Amino acid sequence: MASSKPEEVRKEEEVSKGGYPTAPAPAAPKAEIAKANDAHGKSTAMAGDNFQFALGTPTTGFSLFLAERTKKIHFIRHAEGYHNVETAKTGSNSCLIAKTDPQKHRLWDAKLTPKGIAQAEELREYLTKRPSGGRSFTSFDLIVVSPLTRTLETALHIFGRPRQPGVPAFLDDGKAPVNSPEHRDGVFVPAPRMLVREECRERWGEYVCDGRRPIREIIKEFENFDFSELSYDDDVFWSDKREPDDDCCARALAFLEWLNKRPEKCIAVVTHSSFLRHLFSQFGGSLAQDDKETLQRLAGNCELRSVVMCSHGIAETRMPKPMTPPSTVVL
Repeated sequence: MASSKPEEVRKEEEVSKGGYPTAPAPAAPKAEIAKANDAHGKSTAMAGDNFQFALGTPTTGFSLFLAERTKKIHFIRHAEGYHNVETAKTGSNSCLIAKTDPQKHRLWDAKLTPKGIAQAEELREYLTKRPSGGRSFTSFDLIVVSPLTRTLETALHIFGRPRQPGVPAFLDDGKAPVNSPEHRDGVFVPAPRMLVREECRERWGEYVCDGRRPIREIIKEFENFDFSELSYDDDVFWSDKREPDDDCCARALAFLEWLNKRPEKCIAVVTHSSFLRHLFSQFGGSLAQDDKETLQRLAGNCELRSVVMCSHGIAETRMPKPMTPPSTVVL
């Protein structure tokens, strides 16, 4: 699927009046539903995990890529947060708009609910039994996380403790999931790195849940998460105006360029629904309609959507620009 600028990205208010739904995403194709249920018919937390979308421009209905130019990216939307509950209860996003100091609002940088924690733990359990890469479980080379509290909490409850920054994999004492054949055989599985990046945070502005607390506070709660690549302690991006659609789309593509330059081949990204909507809306023009709808539909809480990203050698010539706060200078 070649990247192309969307004719129009739906405004935030068109999706549950703000894009913070707790209701399930639109009905998935039958094949997807079957893959998202276990042998007993119980729904897992990973609807759509087996759907992989090659980012290419096929005219024959197929795509062939050089293996060294591909990466498997697993995008995960955060689990249920308190802001999801409030918008579902009130039916609008008015509860997310502060009348006074936004950083004192109870939903500023909203946290997970107990249900959200349970969703993340369910996904973790599923991963321990999901075959991948010749193993009886799924593991990742790298976890990239948005710096908002709800995504950090989601990552922690799904993946457990991260490997300490700066510690090489061979010095980590991680083991395969308990009760797995690999665990019985003493297979060494180092804990993944968890790298926090501002680029994959939610579309910012207006709604208090999308602001973030100072990193000096957050870092105390998430031991071994790597915050070293963030440039700002305070949230210099949030304002009372919503980030423009075009800016969010451009930021999403810049994030893909950054991912493309990473050496890891299997990466999980814990992020947000509106960010994913702005990202995926720019792809899928050459897909069959069912696949396009599956790729672009709104992600549910703690849903994982897997894609195969292929670089065509063009992005390698560009250096991703560092994020800078919007200018307040009036020209």
